[in-house]
Amino acid sequence: MKDMTKGNPTRLILQFAIPLLIGNLFQLVYSLTDTRIVGSFLGEAALAAVGATNSLNSLMIGLLMGMTNGFAIVTARFFGAGDRRSMKKAVAGTVALSAATVAVLTVLTVVFLVPLLRLLNTPEELLAQSAAYFRIILLGMMVTVFYNGCAATLRAVGDSMTPLIFLMISTVFNVGLDLLFICVFHGGVPSAAIATVLAQGISVLLCLLFIARRYPELVPCRDDFMRLFHDRHLLAWMYSTGLSMGFMLSLVNIGSVILQSAINTFGESIIVAHTAARKLTELFMMPFSVLATTMATYCSQNLGAGQFARIKMGMRRVLLLSWLWCALVAVICYSIVPVLIHLVTGSSAPQIIQTATTYLHINCLFYFVTVVISVLRNSLQGMGDMVTPLVSSSIELVGKILIVVLLVPRLNYMGVIVSEPIIWFIMVIPLIVQVVCGKTFRFLRESQAASA
Repeated sequence: MKDMTKGNPTRLILQFAIPLLIGNLFQLVYSLTDTRIVGSFLGEAALAAVGATNSLNSLMIGLLMGMTNGFAIVTARFFGAGDRRSMKKAVAGTVALSAATVAVLTVLTVVFLVPLLRLLNTPEELLAQSAAYFRIILLGMMVTVFYNGCAATLRAVGDSMTPLIFLMISTVFNVGLDLLFICVFHGGVPSAAIATVLAQGISVLLCLLFIARRYPELVPCRDDFMRLFHDRHLLAWMYSTGLSMGFMLSLVNIGSVILQSAINTFGESIIVAHTAARKLTELFMMPFSVLATTMATYCSQNLGAGQFARIKMGMRRVLLLSWLWCALVAVICYSIVPVLIHLVTGSSAPQIIQTATTYLHINCLFYFVTVVISVLRNSLQGMGDMVTPLVSSSIELVGKILIVVLLVPRLNYMGVIVSEPIIWFIMVIPLIVQVVCGKTFRFLRESQAASA
C-alpha cells in the first residue's frame, strides 16, 4: 500500500502512474497486435467487422471501468483517512454493485445486439461477423468488470504495480491465444473475442489470489456485506460516485458511437482508416490519460487527509508534464505517422493511409486542450464533484450529435475529423470555470467541515 498524502507530489504521482502507463501500453499493444493479426490473416473485411464494433465496445468498457474507478475513489477516501473498517465495506460494495450492474447490462445488450449494430449503420455484409465477435465480448463482461474492480481497488490503496504484472501476463496469453485460435485453428473473427475473455479471466484469478494473500485487510467478509446493505448512505455514495464516473466516460463514448454510425456509411476503407487512427490516438493520449487517472486516486486520498494544498500542487504539475508530452506527439504525427498506420493495419492502400494520416495531423494539434479536460475531470471526480465532469461530458455528447447532423452530410469524413477539436474547446469551459472561480476548493473545505 502507498500513502499519497505525504512526500513529493510529483514523485508520488509518477511512481503511481508509470506502472499504470506500462499496463495501458501492454493493453494497447495487444489491441494493435489483435488488429494486425485479424487484418493479416482474416483480411480487411474481417478487420472492418471488428472495427465496426469499436465504439460500442469502448462504450461498454468505459462504463464498467469508470464505474469501478468511481467505487475505488470511495475506497481511497477511507484509506487516506485511515478508516480501515469502512474501507472493507467499500470493497464489499465494489463487488456487490459491480456484479448486479453487469448482470443486467449483459442480458440487455445480448438481447438487443443486432438492432444496436443496425442502428450504427453496420454494413449488412459485415453484420454477421460483427455480431458474432461482439456477442462473446458482451458475455464476458462479468470477467472484465471483476478485473477492473480488482485493479481499481489495488490502485485505491496506492498499489499500481500489481495490476501491471497481472495485465502483462494476461496480454501474453491474449496474443498467444489469438495466434493459436486464428492461425492454427482457423477460428475466424469470434476466436479473437474468445481469446480476450479467457486472458482476462486469468488476470481475475491471479488478482483475487494475490489480494487474499498479500492484502487480507481488503478482503470483505460476510459481516462487511451485511453492514454494507444496512448502510444506505454508503451504498448511495458509492453508486452515485461510480455511476457518475461511468456515465462521464459513457457520454464520451456514446458520442463516439453516434460518430461511428456515420463512419460506417462511408465504406470499408474509411472504417479501416478510422480504426487505425483511433488506435494510434489511444497510444498518443495514453500518457496524459494515465496521469489524469492517477489524479483521481491522488486527490481522493489527499481529500481524506485534508491536504488541500497538495491537491492544487499535484494538478499544476500534472498539467505541465502532459503538455510537454503533447509537443512530442505533434513531432511524431508530422514525421512517421504513415508508417505507423501501415504497421497497425497491414494495409498499403493509399486511401486508408491518407485518410488516417489526415485525421491525426489535424487532431494532434489540439491535444493540449484534451489534457486540461482529462486532468480536471478526474481531479474533480476524485474530490467528490460529480456534476461538473458530467456537464463537460454531456457537452461532448450533444456536440457529436450536432456534428453528425450538420457537418458530416456537408463535409463527409472531414466533418468527423474536425468534430473533436471543436467540441474540446467547448467542453473544457465548465471545468476551467469550476476551478478558476474557486468553487472546487470551497467545495473541499465545506466537505471537510461537514465530515468533521
